Amino acid sequence: MSAIAFVFPGQGSQSVGMGKALAIASPAAAAVFAAADAALGEPISELAWEGPAETLNLTENAQPALLATSIAYLEALRERWSSRRAAGGEPTPLPAFAAGHSMGQYSAFVASGALSLDDGLRLVRERGRLMQASGAGREGRMAALIGLDDARLPELIAGASAHGTFGVANRNAPGQVVVSGERAAVEAGIELAKALGARRAIELPVSVAAHSPLMAEAADRMAAVLSEVTFHDPRPAGLANADARPIRTAAEARTELVEHLTTGVDWVRAVETMAADGITTFIEIGPGRVLTGLISRIVPDAAAIATDSPNAPDGLAVP
Repeated sequence: MSAIAFVFPGQGSQSVGMGKALAIASPAAAAVFAAADAALGEPISELAWEGPAETLNLTENAQPALLATSIAYLEALRERWSSRRAAGGEPTPLPAFAAGHSMGQYSAFVASGALSLDDGLRLVRERGRLMQASGAGREGRMAALIGLDDARLPELIAGASAHGTFGVANRNAPGQVVVSGERAAVEAGIELAKALGARRAIELPVSVAAHSPLMAEAADRMAAVLSEVTFHDPRPAGLANADARPIRTAAEARTELVEHLTTGVDWVRAVETMAADGITTFIEIGPGRVLTGLISRIVPDAAAIATDSPNAPDGLAVP
């Protein structure tokens, strides 16, 4: 296989039933879900598999459920590759990067050994709680903008910021961004984006302004929590969400998990950075195919492969 990167999805990729068929078919995946239940002291696997959706979608539940499912996919994939190698097949591919989109950074750091699975699960549970509490009373909002020329973003930010805290939370693909901030500013940004040529501008059904300065309280509290957790140097390297700088040390990994709460996710830059470094195959590890679709738009010549396959009996596609 060509030079590869593992990429891990963030909140929004969760769905009821995720990983259930995989856990039935793969002992390695089942072990991850069992470990997740033990680490959290509650059956997060049952919530992921059976719902209800409104409970799973709560930030404090969605994040650990998504992390557990992503790592279950990773371990099932490693299990399958190991069996293939033992049967005389190709050697197990080694990724050059493990990169996460937003909360997916935690999955990436577990995959790279920077964090233990238990610590990663407990951290994202606390992250979800703190995000929900941070900025309470300031009416945080988020909106998706489709079809707006990236060159108009500075004009959009300047105009909407006149109404309050406002910024780009996610630059997901060319012409596809998510903005975040105070309610009045986001509402103004939606109207301004339409005037600037966006095909669609839609407020998202969330109650927090993720990846914005409104998460400062959560970042401060998360810094204190993270200071008590053991980190290791990630192998392979990660990439910072805000500017795609390499993350190679334990200290850099810890800092990233604080900083990315208040800064945006430039997924376009991350993917372009990996492609420029020689990555030709991106493997999305976890439920859904969101990142696979984005990567295909950012670097059309690269191979983007999702491990989640609705056509496979166990839900796993093996590259």
